[in-house]
Amino acid sequence: MTQAIKVAVLIGSPRQGSLSERLAAALAALAPPELELRVVPIKDLPLFNPDLDRKDLPPVPAWKEFRDSVRSSDALLFITPEYNRSVPAILKNALEVGSRPYTRQAFSGKPAAIVTQSTGMLGGFGANHHLRQILVFLNAHVLAQPEIYLSQADKLFDAEGALAEGPGKELLTAFLAQFHAFILRHPAPGA
Repeated sequence: MTQAIKVAVLIGSPRQGSLSERLAAALAALAPPELELRVVPIKDLPLFNPDLDRKDLPPVPAWKEFRDSVRSSDALLFITPEYNRSVPAILKNALEVGSRPYTRQAFSGKPAAIVTQSTGMLGGFGANHHLRQILVFLNAHVLAQPEIYLSQADKLFDAEGALAEGPGKELLTAFLAQFHAFILRHPAPGA
């Protein structure tokens, strides 16, 4: 039996029970058995500060744990809302933490995919594209298609909070199949 592909899920919303958090749970439930989606917490990461990230100092424990979790994953899945036409501060901070030390940054060579969402009509378009720019610089291999911008994402869930049957669920199921195929074509170094 082949070992499941470990996908680190980074959620860009700090809010308990957010749409991004609900989408992460829904995607984990929809994922094919070959993909093991696990959330890597970023809400409580201390703000990145280069003064604290020097060779002559012990590593900040939360930063080390985060970096190790990302490094040990085979792929990355970002699920985020859009704040001010960009990525939320907690997600940008996680990207800063994971990108250091630059010679051993945690994202390099990893296949990645992005799901953005909003309750409005744009579906997090700005955040999606800003995140793509950052990930390209960090040498992650970002899934180009399908691009997932979920507008009116609150309507994807039924009254009990489960992902409703319909086009949204079909889109996310197809997205996961495409992401799985992409990971197989672009494995992370050492995977």
